[in-house]
Amino acid sequence: MIELKDGFQGEQILVLPKLIVDAMEADPLLSRLHITDIGYFPKALHHRRERKVPINQFVFIYCIDGDGWYRVGEHTYTVTANQYFILPAGVPHAYGTSETTPWTIYWIHFKGEMAPYYAKDIVYPMDLCPSDSSRISDRIGLFEEMFMILKSGYSSENLLYVSSLFHYFLGSLRCVQQYRNASNRTTESDTVERAIHYMKENMEKHVSLQDLAALTGYSPSYFSAMFRQKTGHSPSAYSNLLKIQYACSLLDTTDMKINQICYKVGIGDMFYFSRLFSKIMGMSPKEYRRSKKG
Repeated sequence: MIELKDGFQGEQILVLPKLIVDAMEADPLLSRLHITDIGYFPKALHHRRERKVPINQFVFIYCIDGDGWYRVGEHTYTVTANQYFILPAGVPHAYGTSETTPWTIYWIHFKGEMAPYYAKDIVYPMDLCPSDSSRISDRIGLFEEMFMILKSGYSSENLLYVSSLFHYFLGSLRCVQQYRNASNRTTESDTVERAIHYMKENMEKHVSLQDLAALTGYSPSYFSAMFRQKTGHSPSAYSNLLKIQYACSLLDTTDMKINQICYKVGIGDMFYFSRLFSKIMGMSPKEYRRSKKG
């Protein structure tokens, strides 16, 4: 497990008990691939971990924002947003965030007979840049599903389902180009749809009008007018609608704290998030969650 003195606001961590890990290693299916630790660290300032004594787990880290670094043996690599890597088991390593632009990461420790095959040649930083046909939001959804299922309990059905999802998760990363080609849709050639897709793929970041204009090749003013004509909203207003829509989904389907959810939708200020949520939904996040439990 990654050890923290103070933790990070909005973090999520789950460590499977040794009893459960031992049982998975003895199971003919789960022994092929299983998760031992899983977590999410937003804006993880001062995050650093060094293991001089190797561990017997592979470590998957996916950086969605900010920058960081990692070292395997004598080699040190730089990591930027939209890159992932896998640290091999049995090898000393270290990793940490940039002190100026702290990273936001999803991370998983995993083991199993298939683990070395999924990790092969992924010691280098691998790019997962948003594009017209990328599925970054889908993968984040898979991560959230695995996390919440494990959090709900360690039944055989839960463990087997998470293992199956994890096979798919890692497989889609190894075959990212084929995965993207399978998702091409004619609607994504539309400029506004491309911009909306980009917003969804970067849900945990602030996407500016300049970012969207550069993506589509139009001037900010022309793109903004075109977007408003198509959707009835400015790009920033539409982005906020998507963020609150996603926040509602998390409030409906998870027990994540509100200060965790605001980071998941790319808003670092919980008070601003609550004001925006109330403006759009007509009630606070707490009131919304209570209304769904009635």
